[in-house]
Amino acid sequence: MGPPLLRAGKGALLSFRAVVSGVSAAMQQLQKVLVTRRIPQEGLRVLTEAAVCDIKQWNSDEPIPRAELLKGVVGAHGLLCLLSDKVDKEVLDEAGPDLKVISTLSVGFDHLALEDIKRRGIRVGYTPDVLTDATAELSVALLLATSRRLPEAVQEVKNGGWRSWAPEWMCGYGLSESTIGIIGLGRIGQAIGRRLKPFGVRRFLYSGRQPRPECTTELQAEYVPLDILAEESDFVIVSCSLNAETEGICNKHFFNKMKTTAVFVNTSRGAVVNQEDLYQALVSGQIAAAGLDVTVPEPLPMDHPLLTLKNCVLVGSPFLLHSAAFSNCPPAAGRVNYLRPSPGSANHKSHRVNGLTDTSCEYHHLPVLPIAGTINCMYHNLHVL
Repeated sequence: MGPPLLRAGKGALLSFRAVVSGVSAAMQQLQKVLVTRRIPQEGLRVLTEAAVCDIKQWNSDEPIPRAELLKGVVGAHGLLCLLSDKVDKEVLDEAGPDLKVISTLSVGFDHLALEDIKRRGIRVGYTPDVLTDATAELSVALLLATSRRLPEAVQEVKNGGWRSWAPEWMCGYGLSESTIGIIGLGRIGQAIGRRLKPFGVRRFLYSGRQPRPECTTELQAEYVPLDILAEESDFVIVSCSLNAETEGICNKHFFNKMKTTAVFVNTSRGAVVNQEDLYQALVSGQIAAAGLDVTVPEPLPMDHPLLTLKNCVLVGSPFLLHSAAFSNCPPAAGRVNYLRPSPGSANHKSHRVNGLTDTSCEYHHLPVLPIAGTINCMYHNLHVL
């Protein structure tokens, strides 16, 4: 039997229990799981069918308040969170020693205190592939909207600005025969490139920590230093992860290197960009336009200078992307035995992130682990940090 429909009210910490039929009462030791956001019913249903658990869910589309997070995590065995939930030392201390796994429905994990989590022996699962297609599609849409000035053109039509045909009215920039620079040629960067290639792009450049020749065959992408990418690209797309090396990497120095006709698009993390420097580059004409789906903070206050610019297109994509992920999630009921393969299996994937490598986790020996893995695997295979 699935969970009750949780539709009434907002901002409430709701609770319900799930038991597995055919399991003796002695074995049905409840594992407390905190879910920090309202998720589709299918997700809760799979969770309750996968493990014996006491689920506490923040029943709102808004982020769980810090005070509620600290209160709800006490005694939790599993935590299912989102990118907006900062899981730091304070949260880990409140959770206590029972916390065995943290599962984040996100591509990134800079909201998790990984070093502290590792010291406590807590396993972490994330979903690096869950938003790849959605992010790539939105990146292309944002690039086209920005380069072709679509929001501005729509507004002009609605305001009566379209009076007759004029050769230079609302002119934008085309992708054909252009050079596109991608900062961070990972899963999303490659997916963006594949979608842009049919537009007749002449040349792809990319930058990152090191060359990735194994990933560049299809695009014939050329690895260049960041300054060269800025100087030679007609369009710059940022799709790198946020870390100490990339924070603020797109700053005044970077924008001053770009062409005055160049378009800048960021679909990675807001903190990768120095927003004050971006604003100055846009108002001064140092670059032609910018498209952003991430900012600091999110959302921007309504009086933020970037919101006043016609040549800056902003969209609230975290909601668009997660909606896409939820609407496309495959059913996971009956697949629990396949959700958490052991390291020796063919499906196991080990990842090195921020110096952390985990290949030692024997999932089937830890009954709490399928709880978090179940929902993660609804979207795509769980990856373990």
